[in-house]
Amino acid sequence: MATSSDIKITVTERANGVRTASSGSKWEPIMGYSRAVRSGSHIAVTGTVGVNADGTYAKTMGEQTRRSLAIIAAALEALGADLKHVIRTRMFVTDVTKWEEVARVHGEAFADIRPATSILQVARLIDKDALIEIEADAIVP
Repeated sequence: MATSSDIKITVTERANGVRTASSGSKWEPIMGYSRAVRSGSHIAVTGTVGVNADGTYAKTMGEQTRRSLAIIAAALEALGADLKHVIRTRMFVTDVTKWEEVARVHGEAFADIRPATSILQVARLIDKDALIEIEADAIVP
């Protein structure tokens, strides 16, 4: 999955060799988290909604899934990995009856990778227009 050129990731070196990636999300400084954290060969990617660079959301869950995965891919790349290193994803959706939209896009990105995954319905996400939030864990050899 190609990353979008409008996704800007900033990497910061932290204590003990930990590197963090920020996507500039308005929630990162408020909540005190990073888009992704690399410690050794492990990378954990925070729950990522499919928000566009201008703060809007696509209308469909499938399009939001694609954007979320693009942001995740950009964060992984900034930390020296890519989607092929993902071993697990967790998807939180506001309407699980639309799982096939999500599955189609997730399947395109991970067809040959086949990470462990979960899809769970939640009442609401951090932004009322967000339909999906995805977390990922990766191991870099």
